[in-house]
Amino acid sequence: MTGIFSSEAPAARGSTDTGLDVVTGAFSYSGASLARALLQSGRQVRTVTGHPGRAPAATAIDVRPLDFDDHLGLVASLSGATTLYNTYWVRFGRRTVDHELAVANSRALFHAAKRAGVQRIVHVSITHPSSSSPLPYFRGKAQVERALAESDVSYAIVRPAILFGGDGVLLNNIAWLLRRLPVFAIGGRGDYRIRGIHVDDLAHLCLTKAGETHDSVTDAVGPERPTFTQLVAEIRTAVGSRARLIHVPRAALPLCARVLGLGLRDVLLTADEYRAMAAGLADTDGPATGGTALSAWLADHGQSLGLRYANELARHFEATS
Repeated sequence: MTGIFSSEAPAARGSTDTGLDVVTGAFSYSGASLARALLQSGRQVRTVTGHPGRAPAATAIDVRPLDFDDHLGLVASLSGATTLYNTYWVRFGRRTVDHELAVANSRALFHAAKRAGVQRIVHVSITHPSSSSPLPYFRGKAQVERALAESDVSYAIVRPAILFGGDGVLLNNIAWLLRRLPVFAIGGRGDYRIRGIHVDDLAHLCLTKAGETHDSVTDAVGPERPTFTQLVAEIRTAVGSRARLIHVPRAALPLCARVLGLGLRDVLLTADEYRAMAAGLADTDGPATGGTALSAWLADHGQSLGLRYANELARHFEATS
């Protein structure tokens, strides 16, 4: 069986295929799924990562540091690769890191890939990026897509909205809150839709796109589009929660998330993230490019979902390695 829902390796890339691919952040969330799919398909995998100390002791992945200020070192780390799978981005600004810097870093990565002779870049973006967006996340994503299109390297852009599966943060932490709080607040009517894709479906879509030769942009979305209220209710059922779902004014939701985040020493949901979701930017009307149904996944994983809180700051900003 072949196609976008298949776990088989894509077609051969041609006589210039080196058999080696590079994944940014192969020990992070989507990067780890990509690296695993590549290894299972028989590819050699190298990673460039800001956290090389996270590599398992006996990993089959060649680990190199990701230093955007070291152009020659970055070129060397990308040399010999057929495809670069890029998952690099920042969810929100913190300290000296912001979306503007992430755009500049992405541009530097593409320039290094071009100089290193990388033949194709598969880039993970976001649904509905726009250079005129008032939201820095979506505006920055559009700027990165433009930089990639101008890089003179063959590319495929995949645009997920929300990922689930594996050790993802969003659904896990909703479940964690539902397990522990008597009420769960939903901003407004909660009728904005969420088009999630399983992280492994995203990985297999990326591998399929790597096997193509034409430039492309594809929404990476699953088969279901529940409203946010429906999604929270499904998670509540899956984990056996009795929390009451309440609707609060839209302006109050980011404040509620901020207060909870202070207690957890984390960022649960930024005001911009909520604005994007409420504006429908986590939904698309196009065909599914991933086959895993979110409702079925929740039913299968409810017993383990949300048992532990997943701290975003600890994962990406507080790590020492």
